[in-house]
Amino acid sequence: MNEFQAEIVFRKPAEFDRHQRTWMIWPHREDLYEARLAPMQREYVEIVGAISQFEPVTVVAHPDHAETAREQLGNLADVVVMPVDDFWTRDCGPSFVVGQDGELAGVNWHFNAWGGKHAPWNEDDKLAGRILQRENAAMRNSWLTCEGGSFALDGEGTLIITETSILNPNRNPGVNKALAESELKAMLGVEKVVWLPGDPMDKETDGHIDGMCAFVRPGVVLFESNPNPSDPHYRVLKENLACLLSQTDAKGRSFTVLPLEEAVDATITSNIFCRSYINFYIANGGVIVPGYGIASDAKALATIQAAYPDRKVVMVQVNSIAAGGGAIHCITQEQPVSRIA
Repeated sequence: MNEFQAEIVFRKPAEFDRHQRTWMIWPHREDLYEARLAPMQREYVEIVGAISQFEPVTVVAHPDHAETAREQLGNLADVVVMPVDDFWTRDCGPSFVVGQDGELAGVNWHFNAWGGKHAPWNEDDKLAGRILQRENAAMRNSWLTCEGGSFALDGEGTLIITETSILNPNRNPGVNKALAESELKAMLGVEKVVWLPGDPMDKETDGHIDGMCAFVRPGVVLFESNPNPSDPHYRVLKENLACLLSQTDAKGRSFTVLPLEEAVDATITSNIFCRSYINFYIANGGVIVPGYGIASDAKALATIQAAYPDRKVVMVQVNSIAAGGGAIHCITQEQPVSRIA
């Protein structure tokens, strides 16, 4: 490329665009999950099975646990061996982007386990680079500490993100909105950043957007709600929704909001339990939705099916995984269709 040629612009496609595959990580941390690990693995296999109906799945497994992963997954996924600490692929894996010529690349954010919450995390911090190298994809290194679950985008220039996560001093001390916006725009190829206040009640991710909001299509989002005014989370969600409705997207459109009640009656088994139905994964022709074994599962399934009428919606129970602080979106990372060099 000479000095007269414009720099190639990379952008992250929307999650509802076509995927090449799904990346996941096999859960293995006995020190962190203890007695929950076995049921987490069983739920995990069900999730992989659901996704594999729609697109290929590649699972990263720690060298000491690859044989177990292969035994339990069977032919549901390809297993690749890499050093890894935890299994939240959305947050430590690469954010794949695509160039104008179809070239595949990926953003390598700094990762510090959500502000240093769960050591060690050094292998997770290196995972994005290892995956990109394996896929022969260009790596775009960012100075920002950021997790993939902290943002949502529409593929048409709009990014939604929360202040409690990206501006948290446990990740980016001294970084203001202007600095963060500049880096997010450069790395993800977006034109406008919509800031929401976030969720100070979320002690695990500090208010990731993927527990609150998801794009259905440009201009339209599913947004989590709480039906109980006496629940402190009712106010948090109401404030975030009001903030979203006061803004417009990159095309100047006001947001159309489809409310989706969170799983308020779920049995809470940890102080970081994820009770979000929003934390689903969009696959090629499908949506994989977290279930909690409660009456509101059916209503959530119907709401999401109505939002994505051209996709098959599949619910998988996630109570053990949810006790670890996340659900299906948190453990998945889509690789978009591209021209792989």
